[in-house]
Amino acid sequence: MRVLLLLLPLALSGCGLITIFDSTSVRRGSLVSPDALAELVPGTSTRADATSLLGSPTAHATFDDNTWIYIGEVTYTRIGRTPGVSKQEVVDLHFDEKGTLRAIRKYSIKDGKQIAMAPGATPSPGSEASFMQQLLGNVGRFTPAGLPGSNGNSAGGSGGRSGNSLP
Repeated sequence: MRVLLLLLPLALSGCGLITIFDSTSVRRGSLVSPDALAELVPGTSTRADATSLLGSPTAHATFDDNTWIYIGEVTYTRIGRTPGVSKQEVVDLHFDEKGTLRAIRKYSIKDGKQIAMAPGATPSPGSEASFMQQLLGNVGRFTPAGLPGSNGNSAGGSGGRSGNSLP
């Protein structure tokens, strides 16, 4: 009996049931290397230098093409396959009009702010049907083949085309 209890976890691992306890890390976005970021010097580095060291930015600022944003995070799987974030960072590079790097700002998960969701839902017209509309909503919408009003043959018709109809 004890041997079966000892072999049970081994048998379950083959079925994939034990993998709910695995913690796998996944990199998402552009995580900027501290060594590569240290090579960028405000006042002397250019956009070409930033692209060669860091790659293309994740995004540009909405109203300013001179602000490049690199966003990255490392997520892991918690017990029960719920996601967790172990590292999150945002790096902003600000360039002047000539393309020279002016400032570097780095934000971590500690700089983030929790935003509460607005309660309720946005109403959309026509999405709420009354009880009677729900009850009688499909009356007359379905006509099985072979009955008057269907696309098939009518009950009293000849089943073919009349001589005066167009093809």
